[in-house]
Amino acid sequence: MLTTANAAKARILIYSATRDFRHDSIPTAIEALKAKQDAINAQFDNTEDQTQFTDDNLSGFDTILFLSTTGEVLDQAGKDAFQKYLDLGGTFVGIHSASDTLRNTTFYINELGALFDYHPVLQNFTVDVVDTTHPSTSMLPVIWNVQDEAYNFKSDPRGIGATVILAANESSYIDTGVHQNQGTPHPLAWFQEKGAGVESGGVAGRSFYTSLGHLNETWHARGISWVLSGNTTRAFNSSGLVGNAQSDISGSAQSNSNAPSKTGSTSSTSTTGNSQPANSQVS
Repeated sequence: MLTTANAAKARILIYSATRDFRHDSIPTAIEALKAKQDAINAQFDNTEDQTQFTDDNLSGFDTILFLSTTGEVLDQAGKDAFQKYLDLGGTFVGIHSASDTLRNTTFYINELGALFDYHPVLQNFTVDVVDTTHPSTSMLPVIWNVQDEAYNFKSDPRGIGATVILAANESSYIDTGVHQNQGTPHPLAWFQEKGAGVESGGVAGRSFYTSLGHLNETWHARGISWVLSGNTTRAFNSSGLVGNAQSDISGSAQSNSNAPSKTGSTSSTSTTGNSQPANSQVS
């Protein structure tokens, strides 16, 4: 939970557009996240409209969260706005098939950490908590039994500077596929203190990714809290270039000459977007 004394309520944009496989759990996941927003002093907005990815709109959010997105969910204008947002200190959270998204967009892959390769069938398996001290994992048992999809990745996220905090115990489940070089232990969730998707000269905010898709709202909310507490956005740092510039909890206004004329027009009700499912390897 965030404890920053002068923190305003953080604004988080959930983006759940899909162009390939679509998870039926998306609406449930959105509601579960929103149920936790007061606990982390945040406001969740959600959309599937790629036209919301503009400089002006994104500048009002402290975190952009890709929830089970798949495929080419942004046009070039949206990608450019997202890149600029990250360069200005914006933060990022990816959940589940966010790693099967924008597969040819280098800055996104770096900000995320690694792309999805394949997964074996849904089954029970054991998750090893690699780092029990991180705020997102401190409430978890060292050995965590889950029913989920044990994602495999096309590269090792540690190669771009990510720190793995959850790993799949490969002896606890059946996987007949051929792994690519994703490193050891088998990564399932990781973080970046400074997201690698930022261009040279930019202000790198935090990035967090989890491949686990059957939503555990406490685990996910704590990961989001950790990303926000990097203090690179306006909700926690009046010098931030993006984020919510509302008054702090003591009631005094935070001023920032870079504040946008509007803080985002995204509705709190999800739009349908272009979400027709197509053949995909994710499920």
